[in-house]
Amino acid sequence: MHRDRYALACLLALSAWWGLLAVKPLYRDTWLHENLLVFAGVPLTYWLHLKLRFDRLALTLVTLFLALHLVGAHFSYSEVPLPWKARNHYDRVVHFSYGLLLAYPMRELFRCERYPRVHTLLLVMASSMAYEIIEWAFTLIAAPDQGMTFLGTQGDEWDAQKDMALATLGAVIALLVMRGGGRGEGGTPPAPRGHSS
Repeated sequence: MHRDRYALACLLALSAWWGLLAVKPLYRDTWLHENLLVFAGVPLTYWLHLKLRFDRLALTLVTLFLALHLVGAHFSYSEVPLPWKARNHYDRVVHFSYGLLLAYPMRELFRCERYPRVHTLLLVMASSMAYEIIEWAFTLIAAPDQGMTFLGTQGDEWDAQKDMALATLGAVIALLVMRGGGRGEGGTPPAPRGHSS
């Protein structure tokens, strides 16, 4: 019951943030296309929550990641008004956050597996690669006129590879933090030394 209330609170907070950033986005078409991730991600997260019963931390991390993405959708990732000296690195921040923030919720998918951290890292890497391919294909097919505005490469031909690497790095850091937090490889806290299970 408490988790359901917290999930609803996260949904309401994200909805309010979405509504605020839906007002006069920099590029309306780009905003709409970027929001496809939100339109798919929110129902998927809710469905997984019903199946897995995410804890508050997992729900908070998913909400935070989507909130960061909504900022990029509002301004377009390459034009978020932050004081970068040269290239706008907001897209890199969000790709890094993808691994850092979502590794913990993703790990819940593999809580019954023998090596949940390995599966989690592979899922982050595979989904990050899939997103880059889908984004590229979508741009060619549905939004060729938006081109680099939607992709946000900012002239870097290795942008997709760097984004995937940052997502992987974020996931590795998150998984190391989880390991240091005392969670066992099988998804449960390890038994104290000197005791048998």
